[in-house]
Amino acid sequence: MIRKLASGEYRLYALKVDPKTGRRRNLGTYGLKEQAQQHEHDVQYFTRRQH
Repeated sequence: MIRKLASGEYRLYALKVDPKTGRRRNLGTYGLKEQAQQHEHDVQYFTRRQH
């Protein structure tokens, strides 16, 4: 999940809520939306691939 911050940057959050904190984990902050989308794609590839 990508959200735009007040600073104009984009932050990538985990899809699942962290049970310990009750919030989504911050997976990185990026200056461009395209960078955040590329990292989101990479994260989904590694979390969903077959072991």
